[in-house]
Amino acid sequence: MANSRQLAADLGKALQARGESVATAESCTGGMIAAAITDVAGSSGWFSHGVVSYGNQAKQQLLGVQATSLMDHGAVSERVVREMAAGAQGLAGADWAVAVSGIAGPDGGSPEKPVGLVWLAIAHPGGQTEAWSRQFGGNRQSVREQTVAEALTRLIERVLGHAAQV
Repeated sequence: MANSRQLAADLGKALQARGESVATAESCTGGMIAAAITDVAGSSGWFSHGVVSYGNQAKQQLLGVQATSLMDHGAVSERVVREMAAGAQGLAGADWAVAVSGIAGPDGGSPEKPVGLVWLAIAHPGGQTEAWSRQFGGNRQSVREQTVAEALTRLIERVLGHAAQV
Protein backbone atom coordinates (compact mmCIF):
# COMPACT_ATOMS: atom_id res chain seq x y z
CA MET A 1 0.00 0.00 0.00
CA ALA A 2 3.04 2.28 -0.05
CA ASN A 3 2.16 3.39 -3.57
CA SER A 4 -1.40 4.10 -2.45
CA ARG A 5 -0.13 6.23 0.41
CA GLN A 6 1.93 8.33 -2.02
CA LEU A 7 -1.05 8.63 -4.35
CA ALA A 8 -3.22 9.75 -1.44
CA ALA A 9 -0.61 12.34 -0.46
CA ASP A 10 -0.53 13.61 -4.05
CA LEU A 11 -4.32 13.79 -4.07
CA GLY A 12 -4.25 15.77 -0.84
CA LYS A 13 -1.82 18.28 -2.28
CA ALA A 14 -3.99 18.77 -5.36
CA LEU A 15 -7.17 19.19 -3.31
CA GLN A 16 -5.56 21.51 -0.74
CA ALA A 17 -4.21 23.74 -3.50
CA ARG A 18 -7.79 24.23 -4.70
CA GLY A 19 -9.54 24.31 -1.33
CA GLU A 20 -11.55 21.23 -2.30
CA SER A 21 -12.55 18.01 -0.55
CA VAL A 22 -13.26 14.37 -1.36
CA ALA A 23 -15.45 11.59 0.04
CA THR A 24 -15.31 7.85 -0.56
CA ALA A 25 -17.88 5.09 -1.00
CA GLU A 26 -16.32 1.64 -0.96
CA SER A 27 -17.59 -1.86 -1.34
CA CYS A 28 -14.94 -4.37 -2.46
CA THR A 29 -12.05 -2.38 -0.97
CA GLY A 30 -13.67 -2.25 2.47
CA GLY A 31 -12.26 1.14 3.40
CA MET A 32 -8.78 0.78 1.91
CA ILE A 33 -9.10 4.04 -0.06
CA ALA A 34 -10.14 5.93 3.08
CA ALA A 35 -7.30 4.23 4.99
CA ALA A 36 -4.74 5.41 2.42
CA ILE A 37 -6.17 8.92 2.62
CA THR A 38 -6.21 9.05 6.42
CA ASP A 39 -2.61 7.80 6.53
CA VAL A 40 -1.74 11.28 5.21
CA ALA A 41 -1.13 13.75 8.02
CA GLY A 42 -3.54 16.66 7.72
CA SER A 43 -6.04 14.78 5.57
CA SER A 44 -8.86 15.99 7.80
CA GLY A 45 -8.52 19.29 5.95
CA TRP A 46 -9.76 17.71 2.72
CA PHE A 47 -11.45 14.43 3.73
CA SER A 48 -14.28 13.97 6.22
CA HIS A 49 -16.44 11.07 5.03
CA GLY A 50 -15.70 7.54 4.00
CA VAL A 51 -18.54 5.03 3.71
CA VAL A 52 -17.97 1.29 3.59
CA SER A 53 -21.14 -0.01 2.00
CA TYR A 54 -20.25 -3.66 1.56
CA GLY A 55 -23.82 -4.93 1.54
CA ASN A 56 -26.71 -3.80 -0.62
CA GLN A 57 -28.70 -2.61 2.40
CA ALA A 58 -25.84 -0.26 3.34
CA LYS A 59 -25.65 1.03 -0.22
CA GLN A 60 -29.34 1.90 -0.05
CA GLN A 61 -29.50 3.25 3.51
CA LEU A 62 -26.26 5.21 3.61
CA LEU A 63 -25.79 6.30 0.00
CA GLY A 64 -29.28 6.38 -1.46
CA VAL A 65 -28.66 3.67 -4.06
CA GLN A 66 -32.01 2.72 -5.56
CA ALA A 67 -33.31 -0.82 -4.95
CA THR A 68 -34.26 -1.02 -8.62
CA SER A 69 -30.66 -0.26 -9.63
CA LEU A 70 -29.42 -3.12 -7.49
CA MET A 71 -32.09 -5.52 -8.74
CA ASP A 72 -31.81 -4.60 -12.41
CA HIS A 73 -28.05 -4.14 -12.69
CA GLY A 74 -26.44 -5.74 -9.62
CA ALA A 75 -24.12 -4.21 -7.06
CA VAL A 76 -21.17 -4.45 -9.44
CA SER A 77 -22.43 -2.15 -12.17
CA GLU A 78 -22.06 1.27 -13.69
CA ARG A 79 -25.45 2.40 -12.43
CA VAL A 80 -24.74 1.44 -8.82
CA VAL A 81 -21.27 3.03 -8.59
CA ARG A 82 -22.61 6.23 -10.11
CA GLU A 83 -25.29 6.33 -7.41
CA MET A 84 -22.75 5.46 -4.72
CA ALA A 85 -20.45 8.31 -5.78
CA ALA A 86 -23.28 10.83 -5.94
CA GLY A 87 -24.57 9.63 -2.57
CA ALA A 88 -21.17 9.99 -0.89
CA GLN A 89 -20.66 13.43 -2.42
CA GLY A 90 -24.04 14.61 -1.13
CA LEU A 91 -23.64 13.02 2.29
CA ALA A 92 -20.29 14.69 2.86
CA GLY A 93 -20.99 17.93 1.04
CA ALA A 94 -17.71 17.19 -0.76
CA ASP A 95 -16.50 18.62 -4.04
CA TRP A 96 -15.45 15.17 -5.26
CA ALA A 97 -16.33 11.58 -4.45
CA VAL A 98 -15.00 8.25 -5.58
CA ALA A 99 -16.90 4.96 -5.42
CA VAL A 100 -15.88 1.36 -6.07
CA SER A 101 -17.76 -1.93 -6.27
CA GLY A 102 -16.31 -5.17 -7.56
CA ILE A 103 -15.70 -8.87 -7.25
CA ALA A 104 -12.38 -9.33 -5.47
CA GLY A 105 -12.68 -13.12 -5.31
CA PRO A 106 -11.73 -15.78 -5.03
CA ASP A 107 -15.43 -16.65 -5.34
CA GLY A 108 -18.50 -14.74 -6.48
CA GLY A 109 -17.72 -14.34 -10.14
CA SER A 110 -19.84 -15.33 -13.12
CA PRO A 111 -19.30 -15.39 -16.89
CA GLU A 112 -20.93 -11.94 -17.13
CA LYS A 113 -19.11 -10.56 -14.08
CA PRO A 114 -15.85 -12.44 -13.52
CA VAL A 115 -13.63 -12.27 -10.46
CA GLY A 116 -11.48 -9.16 -10.75
CA LEU A 117 -14.19 -7.00 -12.35
CA VAL A 118 -14.44 -3.64 -10.62
CA TRP A 119 -16.65 -0.66 -11.43
CA LEU A 120 -15.40 2.76 -10.33
CA ALA A 121 -17.01 6.20 -10.40
CA ILE A 122 -16.00 9.77 -9.67
CA ALA A 123 -18.54 12.46 -8.89
CA HIS A 124 -17.17 15.82 -10.02
CA PRO A 125 -18.03 19.31 -8.77
CA GLY A 126 -21.13 20.57 -10.52
CA GLY A 127 -22.93 17.25 -10.77
CA GLN A 128 -21.08 15.32 -13.49
CA THR A 129 -20.30 11.69 -12.65
CA GLU A 130 -18.10 9.41 -14.72
CA ALA A 131 -17.83 5.64 -14.39
CA TRP A 132 -15.57 2.99 -15.86
CA SER A 133 -14.72 -0.64 -15.28
CA ARG A 134 -11.47 -2.52 -14.98
CA GLN A 135 -10.65 -6.21 -15.02
CA PHE A 136 -7.85 -6.83 -12.54
CA GLY A 137 -5.85 -10.02 -12.18
CA GLY A 138 -4.31 -11.69 -9.18
CA ASN A 139 -5.61 -12.75 -5.82
CA ARG A 140 -8.17 -10.98 -3.63
CA GLN A 141 -5.62 -8.65 -2.02
CA SER A 142 -4.07 -7.79 -5.36
CA VAL A 143 -7.45 -6.93 -6.90
CA ARG A 144 -8.24 -4.69 -3.94
CA GLU A 145 -4.84 -2.94 -4.02
CA GLN A 146 -5.08 -2.37 -7.78
CA THR A 147 -8.55 -0.90 -7.29
CA VAL A 148 -7.26 1.58 -4.70
CA ALA A 149 -4.41 2.65 -6.97
CA GLU A 150 -6.73 3.01 -9.97
CA ALA A 151 -9.26 5.07 -8.02
CA LEU A 152 -6.67 7.43 -6.55
CA THR A 153 -4.77 7.82 -9.83
CA ARG A 154 -7.89 8.71 -11.83
CA LEU A 155 -9.09 11.05 -9.10
CA ILE A 156 -5.78 12.93 -9.12
CA GLU A 157 -5.97 13.24 -12.91
CA ARG A 158 -9.50 14.62 -12.72
CA VAL A 159 -8.78 17.10 -9.91
CA LEU A 160 -5.72 18.41 -11.76
CA GLY A 161 -7.60 18.49 -15.08
CA HIS A 162 -10.57 20.27 -13.53
CA ALA A 163 -8.26 22.91 -12.09
CA ALA A 164 -6.82 23.52 -15.56
CA GLN A 165 -10.34 24.04 -16.95
CA VAL A 166 -11.48 26.48 -14.25
